[in-house]
Amino acid sequence: MARVLIADAVAESAVNKMKEAGLEVVIRDATSDGPIEEQIKGFDGVVVRSATKITREVIDASDVLKAVVRAGVGLDNVDQEAAKEKGVQVLNTPEAPTVSVAEMVLSFMFSLARNITQADSSMKDARWEKKKLTGTELWQKTLGVIGFGRIGQEVAKRAKALEMDVIAYDVVDITSQCQACGAKSSTLDDIITNADYISLHVPFLPQTKGMIGAAEFEKMKKTAFLINTSRGGVVDEEALLEALDTGKIAGAGLDVFETEPPTDWKLVNHAKLIATPHVASSTREAQDRVGDLTASKIIDALK
Repeated sequence: MARVLIADAVAESAVNKMKEAGLEVVIRDATSDGPIEEQIKGFDGVVVRSATKITREVIDASDVLKAVVRAGVGLDNVDQEAAKEKGVQVLNTPEAPTVSVAEMVLSFMFSLARNITQADSSMKDARWEKKKLTGTELWQKTLGVIGFGRIGQEVAKRAKALEMDVIAYDVVDITSQCQACGAKSSTLDDIITNADYISLHVPFLPQTKGMIGAAEFEKMKKTAFLINTSRGGVVDEEALLEALDTGKIAGAGLDVFETEPPTDWKLVNHAKLIATPHVASSTREAQDRVGDLTASKIIDALK
């Protein structure tokens, strides 16, 4: 019987699905089970989210490991090169949270456009600041989508329903994807320079690290808003703080950060920033889909 280590919590329905498929499932307790590299022996598969790191040391310590499944999108916490060298399959579930993240982007856009967080905060503080809180419409504004995979396309479809102009950029040809949802394929520089809202949907790689930095903020409209629900580190946080302080852009919405949780809260506390604790994919529906897909993928890999 193949054995699976659940290193980070997944839905109970997913655990039951694995057991029903004949897998032996062990749920790891990080507080008492010791380092995972000392526990990995004897397991054919391991399921992680973002907390547990499957490093080269973990993979080298394994003896029968065949598959690592990341219940979620990114694979930053898995050493894919080490896994490949040892013949360990690495899988994730990028299709599961697509709608949830796309809706989160729209939530940021509406909140930034209409000063929702400031309005709520002032009301809770018994301040009636009607005159200070004039917002803007999303209608006929330009949304720039950087990274036009599943989530980027879902964001574009929703923005088109609001009658926004959508321009999109990716490192691969996205002509057919743009045609399918009414977006226009564009250049990165065009988006940086002309978009009213810029939404990032790129992985964290050496070539994307700090891709939105001081030079990019200099080119943006002073009325532009930046939204990042992809990965912390693709935005230079120091440069963003400076851009907000000096009015180079109008505001930003961040769900992801270079360090999570942040150790320096200056950016999070900025009046022009809306910050959320990496919850874009945290909906009941998305987590159910993540669990179901995770179970299916580990079952397929080991069966």
